[in-house]
Amino acid sequence: MSAISILNFNCSRFTLTGFPGLEVDYLWLSIPFASIYAMVFLGNCMVLHVIRTEPSLHQPMFYFLAMLALTDLCVGLSTVHTVLGILWGVIQEISLDSCIAQSYFIHGLSFMESSVLLTMAFDRYIAICNPLRYSSILTNDKIMKIGVAILCRSSMLIPPVIIRLKFLNYCHPHILSHSFCLHQDLIRMACSNIRFNSIYGLALVVSNLLLDAVLIIISYIMILHAVLAIASRDERIKSLQTCVSHICAVLVFYIPIIGLTMVHRFGRHLSPWVHVLMGNVYILFPPLMNPIIYSIKTQQIRRRVQRLFYLTKCKS
Repeated sequence: MSAISILNFNCSRFTLTGFPGLEVDYLWLSIPFASIYAMVFLGNCMVLHVIRTEPSLHQPMFYFLAMLALTDLCVGLSTVHTVLGILWGVIQEISLDSCIAQSYFIHGLSFMESSVLLTMAFDRYIAICNPLRYSSILTNDKIMKIGVAILCRSSMLIPPVIIRLKFLNYCHPHILSHSFCLHQDLIRMACSNIRFNSIYGLALVVSNLLLDAVLIIISYIMILHAVLAIASRDERIKSLQTCVSHICAVLVFYIPIIGLTMVHRFGRHLSPWVHVLMGNVYILFPPLMNPIIYSIKTQQIRRRVQRLFYLTKCKS
């Protein structure tokens, strides 16, 4: 392929897909989507603020929750400009370079959230199965090292498959399935050899998302085994209740990913609406629900949030 051809392909622009058939109603649709993004930003910022300002929450469990909230906040920031840009009529297309950058952040943040959820499962395992050594195992120094490891794992493994997108030949119609860019969406439009992207991408999913899910399940099997060994029924219930928020967060994260994967793998002939719906659920549902789950289910967070709203009301 000539250098001019490569340059032309690399300068390609891709059409973002909003809601097919509802173009005349985009302005109205932007209201609920803007509200959801506002709730994502405010909810996760509130969780971060509460954890930062409340000394009693300076514990490993809440440090990991802060990592989850920060990840969810970044997920919202990585997609808000294209999702709302389409609905407001600001943008309809995205350049290849911007698309590659967005896909890097979306997939990297997904791996980061999976890693944080695995770490939180480990935290619950230590708290329930080895409570006397909890504070000595999860020291601030170790938590910082875990945070750095999560960052490196989620950011340094993806570049090879993402950079390869820059050099593919995109000869199929440049129409994305969503209002944001995903790796699997881009390789679907490529005519070049995508064997490396397919194999490496699958390896990333298996070694990150799938492995994390398996380890989370194993941790909860061990937690359940330890809880069932507790003689007191009230103590068993109390121990399990500390895991409810995390279990909900795991389900909220993994169910949309499984749904979107199934749609991309087996739903080529499905209505574009299905792709758009699953894509938006995958991007928006976890960042929206996690602050709500932890605000409702975690007593310390709930009390601090209630106090925060009470003080705000009194000042007004």
